[in-house]
Amino acid sequence: MHTDLVAALDIGGTKIAGALVDGHGRILLRAQRPTPAQEHGDIVIRAVEAVLGELTASPLWSRVTAVGIGSAGPVDASAGTVSPVNVPGWRDFPLVERVRAVTDGLPVELIGDGVAITAAEHWQGAARGHDNALCMVVSTGVGGGLVLGGKLHPGPTGNSGHIGHISVDLDGDLCPCGSRGCVERIASGPNIARRAIEGGWQPGPEGDASAAAVAAAARAGDPVATASFERAAQALAAGIAATATLVEIDIAVIGGGVGKAGEVLFAPLRAALRDYATLSFVQRLTVTPAQMGTDAGLVGAASAALSRRPTNTVVVG
Repeated sequence: MHTDLVAALDIGGTKIAGALVDGHGRILLRAQRPTPAQEHGDIVIRAVEAVLGELTASPLWSRVTAVGIGSAGPVDASAGTVSPVNVPGWRDFPLVERVRAVTDGLPVELIGDGVAITAAEHWQGAARGHDNALCMVVSTGVGGGLVLGGKLHPGPTGNSGHIGHISVDLDGDLCPCGSRGCVERIASGPNIARRAIEGGWQPGPEGDASAAAVAAAARAGDPVATASFERAAQALAAGIAATATLVEIDIAVIGGGVGKAGEVLFAPLRAALRDYATLSFVQRLTVTPAQMGTDAGLVGAASAALSRRPTNTVVVG
């Protein structure tokens, strides 16, 4: 039995999580720091180094053979750099080089956070057993990743499957990315809430104007809240159908905060998918909620590190 471990980092705008993970995807040790997202880039990397410091101090560290990083993007795996939208101090930041420096030169695999979550869902979650899958994170933003031919498909820079920035409305709102009518501009949590408020939906007495509050209102029958979720579902369906038509996926997995809305999202999404996924080879496409929860980023980063090491095997089971 292989006893090698990998270190995993999950880097987002809110927290930097680290773990030591075995070949079955079991987390043996955790460390975490808040992301000082608005600080200078050197302060952000110090938080990453503090997480790694906790991991390297463990007696288990001697068994670590590689490091996997799933980071908010854009990332550039070919250059080893990251430029997360929500961490302005990091622009073309040489993250791989800096992580290698504090881990005694171990091999480092960098992928985008959407790709990391895809790796986790394919290894142990809702996409397990599917050779061709799209996994999406629908929360503050909309990200994703692809499994093609049974393998994670991160693409040359680690961003492949970034469905949030497919345009589904040619004359739609300008997206912060510079394009128009992107899936993210319609289906992300803040945009679901914005549209509901613009339509006259009133937050409750506590003033909760989140997408979760809109989902609760939709469940209670509020027509404006329901319409905002239906519009988000339509955008997601168009993006998923376009992806399926291009690369013949047979399952789309949806995670993130908005993915937790349940049938308020999934019922109109399945209905809209029938309107967009019309060709014979995409009609069997299924859509399902993600299963991996908050550890998906870590497990996926570990999976990427394990699968790129020729001496290691990812153990399914």
